[in-house]
Amino acid sequence: MSVYLDYNASAPIDSRVLDVMIDVYRNNIGNADSRTHNFGENARTVVEDARKQVASLLKVLPDEVFFTSGATESNNIAIQGLKEYANKNRKKHIVTTAIEHKAILETVKHLKTEDFEVEMVCPDLSGRVSCEEILSKVREDTLLVSVMHVNNETGIIQPVKELGEALQDKNILFHIDATQSCGKLVKEVQELNYNMLSFSAHKLMGPQGVGVLVLKKKSYRLPPVKAIFYGGQQEHGIRPGTIPVALTAGCGKACEIAETDYIKNNDHSLEIKSKIIGELDASGLQYRFNGDQNYCVSTTLNICIEGVSSEALMISTKQYCGLSNGSACTSKSYDPSYVLVAMGIPTEKIENSIRISWGPDTDVEETVNNFRELLKIAKQIKN
Repeated sequence: MSVYLDYNASAPIDSRVLDVMIDVYRNNIGNADSRTHNFGENARTVVEDARKQVASLLKVLPDEVFFTSGATESNNIAIQGLKEYANKNRKKHIVTTAIEHKAILETVKHLKTEDFEVEMVCPDLSGRVSCEEILSKVREDTLLVSVMHVNNETGIIQPVKELGEALQDKNILFHIDATQSCGKLVKEVQELNYNMLSFSAHKLMGPQGVGVLVLKKKSYRLPPVKAIFYGGQQEHGIRPGTIPVALTAGCGKACEIAETDYIKNNDHSLEIKSKIIGELDASGLQYRFNGDQNYCVSTTLNICIEGVSSEALMISTKQYCGLSNGSACTSKSYDPSYVLVAMGIPTEKIENSIRISWGPDTDVEETVNNFRELLKIAKQIKN
């Protein structure tokens, strides 16, 4: 049986999360914004309890937590929602990186058509961008700096801690896409300085279709973000639309579990990573890591196996491992990974690269055995 090793695309839902959601679907039939009966009140209680669970994981205030459909929507609100403020204050300069998720890159690309100026910073072969280079691009009319915490393709941790500290006293908004770090680097996320933060529940074993935008208060005021589409006044007008009660409950439960289990989960993930590397070393295949492992999370490896086409390997080993060679949002494209290109990795090396990612419920023995079979096939198809 194939073992699933593509958690960075979407992690399977935790059974405890699913149990909570089923209970909500069965027993909380109201609209959380209905105020004339107990059904609405009960649904609203579920949502607000989930908001508190998210806030507890992130060490923020519950009224700084806004539910969305996922990190893509959160990122769009965080960036596009600043347009009114940007125009009013003549601050239309944005600094970000070339390795952000498409939810960031396509959003800032759109803003360029509205006379915003966007500057991109590329990483080096380590997979990390330079904090100094980003800060060197900041100027008087800079509206926003947006940098992901952990890259979804390489697992490399970006210098958001240093950036947050450097930017906190400046009149510049700082946004972090924490989709790949939320629930994993728990203490690290709790200690970050930022104005806005995004994540999706399905990356920490919650349900697909729900995420969070954190808007941190400063001097008791939220960042100047406005809704980017219109309807009702749900989520204090930031994100109109009927709140999916069961999904928010699932998101909250996933956050509660992550807060309780993250140390144990990290130890488990480190064991899997060590064993995968051990199998690579024992295989006799030549390989290299894409990204500096001193800055890599415990749940991800991006590896170039010399002379082995990633496409051929993935197709030939589906019966053993479900993995990828890049972000799910670009999986239909045959272009080389834009993240690895930005790192300066040659095209022929990119074509030999695979991404492996796992989680708390990944079976160690099954993973080792199946990955060993993958490496046997890699030897057979090697150029």
